[in-house]
Amino acid sequence: MRGNHPIEVHHGWHTEETFEFAKDSFGLDQCQARLYTAIARHTVLVMTALAICVIAAAHLKTRTDTQAPPPDTPDQRPPAEPGMIALTVPETARLLATIWHQPKPSDHDTHWRNWRRRHQARARWFHQRTRLNREYFLVN
Repeated sequence: MRGNHPIEVHHGWHTEETFEFAKDSFGLDQCQARLYTAIARHTVLVMTALAICVIAAAHLKTRTDTQAPPPDTPDQRPPAEPGMIALTVPETARLLATIWHQPKPSDHDTHWRNWRRRHQARARWFHQRTRLNREYFLVN
């Protein structure tokens, strides 16, 4: 026991766990994580890949946004086909990752990506309808 506190806090253990998590998240080996040069090179590589994804998503935005128009009234029925939202930066990163790695059948990733974008478009439509419902409630 230290002072009036019954539980002693081990800050070193928390720091070690955080360092271990960060090292694993960056995909660095233990010996690589000790060197500033390895961490700096890896960070530049990751930032470059992210920049490529941002640029690709920006170029594909107008070609991949097929979602249905937003609702006009709060009681409007959802569209039969919600369409898909535009490709996002994380989705573009996943798309590039599937090109480099093919651990699953190729149609699995396409099906999953399309399902996720369709689900996001449907969720956005319902959120917009809920917002309209709130606005109608406030006005009336």
